[in-house]
Amino acid sequence: MTAKAVFYHAGCPVCVAAEQQFASALDQQRYQVEVVHLGEQRDRIGEAERAGVKSVPAMVMEGQVFHINFGASLADVKG
Repeated sequence: MTAKAVFYHAGCPVCVAAEQQFASALDQQRYQVEVVHLGEQRDRIGEAERAGVKSVPAMVMEGQVFHINFGASLADVKG
């Protein structure tokens, strides 16, 4: 059985680099990775906030948020 991991980003260069490095590095036998571009899927910003995401890029795995570097705050993404 695979656990779900959600990678939230906003399309900035920091986010894209993190997606290429982190999201693709996860063991696909253990994690089903969903990539959510909040700039294009603005209806999912609330979901990211409820999960505890404060800035992007961020990975949510098994209920824990991992903030990777700093691309933009969610307040900036909401803009």
